[in-house]
Amino acid sequence: MNYAWLLIGFAASLASSGSAGDDKKPEPKNDKYEIRKEHDPNGTGKFYMGREIAQVMSHLGANWLERPEREKEEHTSKLLPPLKIKKGDVVADVGAGSGYYTIKLAEIVGPKGKVYAIDIQPEMLAMIKNRMKGAKIENIELVQNNEKATKLPANSVDLILLVDVYHEFSHPHEMTVDMVKALKVGGRMVFVEFRLEDEKVPILVVHRMSEKQVKKEMEGHALKHVETMSQLPWQHIIIFQKVAKK
Repeated sequence: MNYAWLLIGFAASLASSGSAGDDKKPEPKNDKYEIRKEHDPNGTGKFYMGREIAQVMSHLGANWLERPEREKEEHTSKLLPPLKIKKGDVVADVGAGSGYYTIKLAEIVGPKGKVYAIDIQPEMLAMIKNRMKGAKIENIELVQNNEKATKLPANSVDLILLVDVYHEFSHPHEMTVDMVKALKVGGRMVFVEFRLEDEKVPILVVHRMSEKQVKKEMEGHALKHVETMSQLPWQHIIIFQKVAKK
């Protein structure tokens, strides 16, 4: 198995920026983030709620997302069916990358539904656009976001899917506020993260998250934890639902 993308090629972001490199000027400390000089070589040196934000994968690593053995390793076909996404739903694939799940989502929601493919890298969006043309898919809207916002319309989305991307957000608090705003009341936010609790998961520690940490970071937002699924061999599927403001 080749996990070289976790070691090199972190020049750009999937759905946040956070460019790695010691020459970048540290951001000033505030109530949410802390900069540390001593940090994981695959981390940014920027910490949020006790965990280090990971470096992000460049579009140059897109082939890893499309590797033939991904199904065998991650059981990707088992992720979407239990989410019970319906025809006509509006779904956002945040940090869509090369569109591995975007295309599958578009097929599920059908022509009356819609998928927002959101990525900060134009090169990734170009890959999805080419796949859309090849498959003649028209229900995907490509959105180039920024470090702090998805650019999704407010109260417009039934489900937000984040596959192995949240831990790389350079501004996780701001992104979460924005994503919650985009969800309809009752809409779901689904985190798919490599399990930190399992030492057998062959992914670098800084690129893994515990269920406890994800729940901790969602506290204070208009979300309630509804379920954590465990059918994937390496990853959590942690599901939150947007609740109405009191």
